[in-house]
Amino acid sequence: MNTLTSPSRVRELLERYGLHADRRLGQNFLVDAGLLNLIVRTAAPAPGQAVWEVGPGLGTLTRALAARGARVTAIEKDTRLRPLLEETLAGLEVDLRFQDALEFDWGSVPAGSLFVSNLPYNVATPLLSELLRAGRFGRLVVLLQKEVAERLAAGPGSPAYGLLSLRAAHHARVRKVRDFPPQAFFPRPNVTSTLVELEHRGVADDPELFRLIEAGFAQRRKTLRKNLEQAGWPRERVLAALGNLGLDPRVRAEELDVTAFAALKEALG
Repeated sequence: MNTLTSPSRVRELLERYGLHADRRLGQNFLVDAGLLNLIVRTAAPAPGQAVWEVGPGLGTLTRALAARGARVTAIEKDTRLRPLLEETLAGLEVDLRFQDALEFDWGSVPAGSLFVSNLPYNVATPLLSELLRAGRFGRLVVLLQKEVAERLAAGPGSPAYGLLSLRAAHHARVRKVRDFPPQAFFPRPNVTSTLVELEHRGVADDPELFRLIEAGFAQRRKTLRKNLEQAGWPRERVLAALGNLGLDPRVRAEELDVTAFAALKEALG
């Protein structure tokens, strides 16, 4: 039994080491054993498989993954947690690294690796974008703020649809597994979380495509044509490209899916 899912045990550990959850780092520790098991079942690491984790916190998920025989590399930014993690992860096959995950070289990870994490809220969006771009993970099983999960899975026309949605659609198949209520964490966050599975489709990054997408979403209230003109594309070329694709000159970026943006990139030349 993973005793780190006991709120009283978590409180005792933090107090013993003179620690507290740092909201600036998005620290909310999972204390629901059933939901912890759901994450591990969804990830389903094979014995001996390399698994990468960001924000191990107290080592709750790390221990559960290691118990399944996974070889876990856990990246933690908060060096205050070093002595606590050395206690909770003692005797387990875990490579614990203290560094900023946003500065880590994810391109160095072996291809086809598995990523499993209760992601700190404050790094979820930029980190996921980087992990998808790097293309080193065959699957990513991540616990996220529900709002971020909605953006990942959103389709054209949805208020949540945007850059992250298109990044996810370009690289992966997205599946929302289940919502986790605030009481599943200590301390309790003010938001619901969602467990998401992303299966990478092996599609490489396309910087030119995403420069176009970023320009198109520069100001959501403006038409795609105006945004692209302001980004430097000649008006005549933009109008011609939209016309060739049968798109209304008044179309907005949030109406186009990733396939349409790729076609627009080619039409613009």
